[in-house]
Amino acid sequence: MKTNLYNFLLAGALCYFQFGTLAQDVHFSQMEYSPLTLNPGLAGANSPMQGVVNYRSQWKSVATPYKTIAASFDARFNEDKRNKKGIIAGGMNFFNDQSGDLKVNTTNVNLNLAYHLILDRTSTLGLGIYTGFGQRSIDPNAGRWGSQYDGTSYNASIGSGETFNSASFNYVDAGAGIVYTYKKGQGYMTQNNQREFQYGFAMYHINKPGYSFIDKDNEHLYVRFSSFANATIGIGNTRGAFMPAIYFQRQKSSMEIMYGFNYKYLINEGSMYTGFNRPFSLYLGVFNRFKDAMVARFMMEWDQYSAGFAYDFNISSLNTVSNAKGGFELFLRFNMGDGGGFRSRY
Repeated sequence: MKTNLYNFLLAGALCYFQFGTLAQDVHFSQMEYSPLTLNPGLAGANSPMQGVVNYRSQWKSVATPYKTIAASFDARFNEDKRNKKGIIAGGMNFFNDQSGDLKVNTTNVNLNLAYHLILDRTSTLGLGIYTGFGQRSIDPNAGRWGSQYDGTSYNASIGSGETFNSASFNYVDAGAGIVYTYKKGQGYMTQNNQREFQYGFAMYHINKPGYSFIDKDNEHLYVRFSSFANATIGIGNTRGAFMPAIYFQRQKSSMEIMYGFNYKYLINEGSMYTGFNRPFSLYLGVFNRFKDAMVARFMMEWDQYSAGFAYDFNISSLNTVSNAKGGFELFLRFNMGDGGGFRSRY
């Protein structure tokens, strides 16, 4: 009986944990490779054209896995125009997130528009905005509720007593962000002198759309504040580069701080003019999500194509039941600006 009670209370706690996080946004451990969920101002900030696909699965060892699929595309509209004063860019991003036993399903499609003012040959200052459409649904019959405990164990024949005004609804979303970008040096293998820095701040859900299955008119999606800073520092006369980064997210009482670094090793620089040799690099990274997880990252980049993998080792209070197993994540990227062994200039 004690075992059954323990298992039921554990299931209830996980259900509460799941239900209590319904109003939090999706997040990735490789945040910079989901650029438009990090900052809408990143559209067009780093390359003439970029497409990324992401997949994340977490909490498989604790409960029904939380799964997220995302994709984004951004491009510059005036890349070929000479003597331009700024970069005009646009983008689109999509994500679908399914959470836990209740099968809470969230789908978003957003359109982005950005303008990056060219300050000089090394720097830009950009502003991006987005607006989009979202849809949420839930399966109330899939959950286990405290009212269904019969004194010994969970009993599915007992009604939950839970009521939902709507098991599915739509909403409109909007937000904005600013991004400062600094790039200096071409980063050839013979010099490895690149110095790059980027900082951004964004606000998502500025319009605070209704976001509740129970009381949509009075319960809203809280504004998410997103801030980040990252850098690339070439180590002179070597093939390596140090890439530190820090990310901060806050949404009402939920806060996430993630910091760490990647180390890039350039295996082949690539031919700048002939294109016979393609640039090839490997990346290894270690990050910490404060009071939650340690993250190991690996990425390889060949010409314009990149693929990355990350795994979260849980170190939070859930470690007792998760056995340090958090989640894994994959991404694939096409980035037109990084081909041919050189960085795209403004």
